[in-house]
Amino acid sequence: MSAVDSIELYFVNIPLPAPFSPAWFTNGKRSSTAFYLVRIRTGDGVEGFSAFSAAGRERAGSGDSLASLLLGKDATDIDHVLEMLHIPGYGGIRNFWVEPAFWDIKGKLAGKPVCELLGGKPCKLNLYVSAGEVKAPAERIEEALRNLEAGFRVMKLRVHDMDEAVDIRQVQEPARALEGRMKFAVDCNQAFWLTGNGPGPKWDLARAKRFADACHEAGLLWVEEPLFMERYADMAALAAYSRIPISGGELHTQGLPELAHMIDKRCYHIFQPDAMWTGGIQQTMEVARLARKAGLKFTPHTWSNGIGFAVNMQIMAASGFQHEMVFEYPYNPPGWTLEARDALLQQPWRHERGTLQVPDKPGLGFDIDEKALAHYGKCFFRASRKTVSWMPEALRDLTPAAPLAR
Repeated sequence: MSAVDSIELYFVNIPLPAPFSPAWFTNGKRSSTAFYLVRIRTGDGVEGFSAFSAAGRERAGSGDSLASLLLGKDATDIDHVLEMLHIPGYGGIRNFWVEPAFWDIKGKLAGKPVCELLGGKPCKLNLYVSAGEVKAPAERIEEALRNLEAGFRVMKLRVHDMDEAVDIRQVQEPARALEGRMKFAVDCNQAFWLTGNGPGPKWDLARAKRFADACHEAGLLWVEEPLFMERYADMAALAAYSRIPISGGELHTQGLPELAHMIDKRCYHIFQPDAMWTGGIQQTMEVARLARKAGLKFTPHTWSNGIGFAVNMQIMAASGFQHEMVFEYPYNPPGWTLEARDALLQQPWRHERGTLQVPDKPGLGFDIDEKALAHYGKCFFRASRKTVSWMPEALRDLTPAAPLAR
């Protein structure tokens, strides 16, 4: 048995090269990207990593429960790991994001990439470039032309205006300008409402239907998350009505039970779970299997950080959809760049003419840049089978990442 010998938790805060205004925040700008990093080490010295988006100190107390549940356990027994991670979830703390670190260990011990452990193999993925900001049509067209020149053939746009006529123009005009050269999808970011900084648009079924009709007429590939994530009946009604595929599923934190219910109800045509939120690698792979069985499509969401991107990339390579669906590539310069997104990795995930080769390196396929971790990260919890060290002073003067800037 390769037992868990130690656990370390870090808060990582990486400055962005320029302000970034994500569509999903109302009146918000981000100056940095922040996340929690977990390092799991086995008794034989094998390390596994995972990471989860952060706002500040909200997971500062997670270490005690993770250590008490996981130290000494078999790091390769994913079923048991998931059972342990369920336990704090009953108290309201979901830590499924930790599970990929154990797949990282399991792959390294087997000398295989995680996608092979899941039944796939390293392959070349076709990407769609995923913009994060809302832009006026003229600026969006210029951006799309740059992405086309870089080799991308599919691009995902964002809309988030109170006026639905503005949203419709923001998809129609780029589609018309690049007709025949580039295809577009659009993310409405209505599955969750982040309105702490002020009011934002809140769509109903009627507006979603009108928007879907407009996107169908413009020739878009799909409409993503046009309704609030808990309105299952409305989502199913929209999917039944729409002539264009409806997609979503990235933040359903109840994981497999919720997404399986949504597949059964046919809430979406394309399911896009993100393993960092939706239950980890094993549960997200089961979502892909259920989607296939139901005659639906699957391609993971990847907007978090370079480690979350790697996790979902391994899933995509083993999903059975790797040769028929495009895979999300978050990129929105000058704020959201590869260097910022992947700052903790020794090598960023660089595309080649709109494609990306899944590495054959054992585990999740990346190496941590320890100098970057020391520079941007603060270890606030460390536990082994012999000692426990919680370091609140590491977080005492930490300014929360606060993506909302008033």
